Amino acid sequence: MMLSKIIHLTVFWCWWIFLIYWTFSALKVKQTAECQPPLANLAYRVPLLSGGILLWLPTERETMKMALTPQTDLVRVLGAALCVLGLLVTLWARRVLADNWSSSVTLKQGHELIQSGPYRYARHLIYTGLVLMCLATALASEELHCRLGCVFLFAGFWIKLSQEDSLLLRHFPNDYPYYRARVKALIPFVL
Repeated sequence: MMLSKIIHLTVFWCWWIFLIYWTFSALKVKQTAECQPPLANLAYRVPLLSGGILLWLPTERETMKMALTPQTDLVRVLGAALCVLGLLVTLWARRVLADNWSSSVTLKQGHELIQSGPYRYARHLIYTGLVLMCLATALASEELHCRLGCVFLFAGFWIKLSQEDSLLLRHFPNDYPYYRARVKALIPFVL
C-alpha cells in the first residue's frame, strides 16, 4: 500500500512540477511573428484534449476501467521512473528552446532553429517527454481509459509536430531539411 501511494504521488508531483514550470516559463517568450489559423489548431488540440480527459479523469464505466495488463509493483515503479524521466526531458528541452517556445504552432520574431542540447537527438523533445509522462501515468493505472488517452495524446502530438515541421521548412528552407534528415522527430535514432 505504501509503495502504491509513493508511486501515485511521484506521478502526481511530476505533472504539477511540469504545469508550474510551464506556466512561469511561458511568461518569457518572444513576440509571435506568424501563427496558424484557429481551425488548424483544432487538428491537434481536439485529440490532445480528448486524450487528456481519458488519461486523467476517472470514469465509472466498467468497460473503461478494465485492466489490460497485470498491475505489479514493478510495472508501477517503472511507470513512476518513466514519469520522472519524461519530466526531466521536457524541462531540459523547454529550457534550451527558451523564448522560441510557444504552446501553439507559431513562429516567433527572431525565431532561431535550435539544434543543440537535447535537440541533437530529436527535433520535438518536449513531446517526447510528454509522451513518456503520459505512458508512465497510464502504466501507474491499470485502467483502459488511461491507455486510450495515450493513443489520443500521441496522435495529437504527432499532428502538431507535423504542422511545426511544415512551418519550420518554410522559414528555414536551407537548414531545416538537413536537420530533419539527420535528426528523428520524436524518439532519438528511431522515429
